[in-house]
Amino acid sequence: MADCSAWEDVPRLQVRQFTDRAMREVPSLAQEILDCICREHPKLPLLVDESGELIALVGIRRALEDFVQHLVLAEGRPHVHLQVFQEFGRGEGLHGRSLDSLQAMYRLGVRLAWRRLAEIGQQVSIPPPAMYELAESGFAFLDGLVDQTVRGYAEAAARQAGERLRLQRKLTQELVAEYGEPADPARTRSLAEHAARIGWALPERVAVGVLVRPAREFVAPAVGQGVLLDLESEQPLMIVPDPALAGRSELLRRSMKGWSGAIGPAVALTEAAKSLRWAAAAVRLMERGLLPSGRLLHCTEYTEALVLLPPEELIGDLTRRCLAPLAGCGPTQGRRLAETLLAWLETRGGAPEVAARLGVHPQTVRYRMRQIRELWGDEVDDPDRRFELELVLRAQRLRGELSEPVR
Repeated sequence: MADCSAWEDVPRLQVRQFTDRAMREVPSLAQEILDCICREHPKLPLLVDESGELIALVGIRRALEDFVQHLVLAEGRPHVHLQVFQEFGRGEGLHGRSLDSLQAMYRLGVRLAWRRLAEIGQQVSIPPPAMYELAESGFAFLDGLVDQTVRGYAEAAARQAGERLRLQRKLTQELVAEYGEPADPARTRSLAEHAARIGWALPERVAVGVLVRPAREFVAPAVGQGVLLDLESEQPLMIVPDPALAGRSELLRRSMKGWSGAIGPAVALTEAAKSLRWAAAAVRLMERGLLPSGRLLHCTEYTEALVLLPPEELIGDLTRRCLAPLAGCGPTQGRRLAETLLAWLETRGGAPEVAARLGVHPQTVRYRMRQIRELWGDEVDDPDRRFELELVLRAQRLRGELSEPVR
C-alpha cells in the first residue's frame, strides 16, 4: 500500500470486521470464481493435487487469502509467492496455448472478487477512499499473478524449444545418415516417427544445405518452420523440404542474409546423404576460392565445377597425358595455345568464330591452329581425344589457369 494509506484512517475494529468477513467468504468466493471460469472456458483442464483437491481451486483460494491479509492488515502491497500460478503458465506453454486465455480468466476472477469485497465493505461501512485503494491494489495484485504465470510460461516455452531443437537435430542427422538400402521400410518408419514428434510433414524430395557460420556473431536464419536447421554441428546443416515449391528459393535467399554455404540437388527423402555430399563438396571449393563465397549457392548452377574440380588426382593425371605436347612450349605460349584449342573445341567453328571468342584477330587463330596441329597431329580429329582435351582444359579454366572467353 502507499505510505499514507486510506486504511490507516479506518478504525481497527472495522478493519477486523472486514477481514473476518472476507476470509469467511474466501472458500465460497473461490468456488464461484472457478465455476464461472469453467463456464466461460469449458476446455480448461482441471488437475488435482496429492490430496485430491483441484489445483486451480487451491490457487484461487490462496490468492484471495493472501490479498486480503496483506492489504487490510497494512502490511504493504501483497507479494505473489504462489507457485501454482507459475504452474498454470507452464501448463499453458506445454500444451501450446497462448497466455490470452489465462489472463482473461484472471481478469474475470478479479471482477468477481471485487464485487464480493465491495459488498462486504458496504456492510461494515468501510469509507470509499479505502475501497478505491483496495480496488487499485487488486489490479496491482493481478499484475503480480500475471507475472508469475508469464514466468512459468516462459520456462515451459524455453524447455519446449530446447526439446524441439534436440529432436529436430536428431531428425536431421537421421535424414543425412548413409544407409546401404535407402528404400528400407524400417528406416522410412523411423523417419516418420522422428518427424511426427516435431510436427514435420515428410516431403517426397529434399535438398540438403551445408552452411558456413558468419565471422561476426550470428543470428539463426529465419527459414520458417518447414526447413530443418542443425546449427549445433561443427558444420551447420539445413534440410529444405520440396525445394522446387513455388517461392521456396526466394524465401531462402531473403532469410539467409549474412550466411553463406551451398544447397545440394533435390533428391528423394531417403537419399538426402547424396545431396549432402554435393553441398559439402561445393563448400570445400568455396573455401579454396574456386566457387563464389559470401552467399548461398545452389549446386545445380555449378554442375561443371563440381564434376570437374573435386577429382583432382584423376583430372591431374589426364591433364598431364593430354597436354603433354605443350611441355616444350613456354608458359605464355602454352597458355595461349591451350585457350585457342579450348575455344575451337567449344565452338567447332572456323577462325572467325574462334577469334571472336578469344578477342583476337582471325589470322592469329589460324597461326595458332597450325601450331596445335603440329603438336597433336591427327589426335585433334579423334572424338574421344577431343572430349578428353575439352574436359581437362575446362577444368583448368575453372581453376583460373586459363582466361574466360569473351562474352
